[in-house]
Amino acid sequence: MTATPGPGTPASAAAATAAAAGPRPCRRSPLAPTEKDRTDANVRMAVTVEEAPWLGWIVAKALMRFAFMVANNLVAIPSYICYVIILQPLRVLDSKRFWYIEGLMYKWLLGMVASWGWYAGYTVMEWGEDIKAIAKDEAVMLVNHQATGDVCTLMMCLQDKGPVVAQMMWLMDHIFKYTNFGIVSLIHGDFFIRQGRAYRDQQLLVLKKHLEHNYRSRDRKWIVLFPEGGFLRKRRETSQAFAKKNNLPFLTHVTLPRFGATNIILKALVARQENGSPAGGDARGLECKSRGLQWIIDTTIAYPKAEPIDIQTWILGYRKPTVTHVHYRIFPIGDVPLETEDLTSWLYQRFIEKEDLLSHFYKTGAFPPPQGQKEAVCREMTLSNMWIFLIQSFAFLSGYLWYHIIQYFYHCLF
Repeated sequence: MTATPGPGTPASAAAATAAAAGPRPCRRSPLAPTEKDRTDANVRMAVTVEEAPWLGWIVAKALMRFAFMVANNLVAIPSYICYVIILQPLRVLDSKRFWYIEGLMYKWLLGMVASWGWYAGYTVMEWGEDIKAIAKDEAVMLVNHQATGDVCTLMMCLQDKGPVVAQMMWLMDHIFKYTNFGIVSLIHGDFFIRQGRAYRDQQLLVLKKHLEHNYRSRDRKWIVLFPEGGFLRKRRETSQAFAKKNNLPFLTHVTLPRFGATNIILKALVARQENGSPAGGDARGLECKSRGLQWIIDTTIAYPKAEPIDIQTWILGYRKPTVTHVHYRIFPIGDVPLETEDLTSWLYQRFIEKEDLLSHFYKTGAFPPPQGQKEAVCREMTLSNMWIFLIQSFAFLSGYLWYHIIQYFYHCLF
């Protein structure tokens, strides 16, 4: 659902140019700061009188954005829950149609989150292979993890990839279960995984059962996975110590991935004919025709100056407009080894390549061109302002409607 933003919106001029010109050599992102730059930034003087009005505007804008986000959540999430409850008879009569409608509402909710960043000027530039071509196939995205903003970035850049967001399953840290969006993810069928050695084996068994019961029965197509198992800043030292102990490459911009969840997903979803039906869960009706998992999408997220965006920045918008860069590389599932030892080596190799990609990006401001090409091209991802207006209007109208319905029944009962 790609459209050029209307006049007066963030990044609209750039988006219009991109739409007219198509893929093109990209402008370079600011380089990662040196140690001296960081030191200089840390010793800047206090806010001057001239800067005070600007700082006041930043604070006022952040407060207004926070108020809108709260209002947005208060109308959109309860409305989603109410629609899901009232549609339960349809789930019994026609499960496929129920999950199709639920997926649309889920996509709209993620679109609202994406719009918070879009109107703050946080946009996405996409590099590498075009994943729209495989939007209707089953795929797993392997993504490097730097901050909470990675999730928001993916919510934005996947909005124009056809049915992907509606049919997507996220694997995320269990702490997200207790956020405002946790109930939505639980209903949709996302999986919350507990980190730590003590929980590892048990969580992998739970993941296997979750895929068997929820993946194909809910017509899911894509899975988003962060194989590093945590944020870069939290895992880097542990990963480097493990690499040194086991004679593995020393990585700075990513950490060595954990292969457990990836291994479970591949074993559960790669199509194998067993007793005449494909593996991977409850396959009824049209699901029986599934060709299984077909693609692995190696996804690398890079932030200018190696400064990732967190969820607070995404909501409050106090950081200057920023272009986040996302690089895709697609692997056919037939090229991915399924044996544990070979899969581990294959995953390590992918993250070594991510390290090279990010090193190149932070030195030059651009990702390297594909092999055999002289210059890399990129695509500027855009959101339709009219579409954002429509889904936000639907959310607030729905909130108003459900409030009066619930109020009516409350007065009838009490």
